[in-house]
Amino acid sequence: MKNSLSVKPVCLAFALITSSQAWAHGDVTPQSVDVSGLDPLGEEWLDENPYRGNELAIKIGKSAYAQNCARCHGLDAISGGIAPDLRELESGIEGDEWFSYRVINGATRNGVPYMPKMADFLSQEALWSIRSWLESVAVQ
Repeated sequence: MKNSLSVKPVCLAFALITSSQAWAHGDVTPQSVDVSGLDPLGEEWLDENPYRGNELAIKIGKSAYAQNCARCHGLDAISGGIAPDLRELESGIEGDEWFSYRVINGATRNGVPYMPKMADFLSQEALWSIRSWLESVAVQ
């Protein structure tokens, strides 16, 4: 009986440590995004969102966000505290700079990927569409 009591704290600690792994970022398989109907942007990453205010881009961005970002950044971009609340990004080019830096470079803390380099998986068109949708739901 005494042995089983000493095993319980170890099992509990193990469960807590391994369950936190499930909440870590970077383990999401990016889903492709259909950007049909949007002007192609080419390979060179643009400094400023070319789709700002574009209704089609906003519609595509909403779906793309739900498929690729919501797991960490929250449904409808309302963060649960795990990742930044993207509705609070600065508008205009200042927010575009932060957004593009993060989707191109991802995020790593202490060697652990918290966000993959999304530009490795999604087109510039898809990512700027997500940014356009985020601006449409901004809480500034």
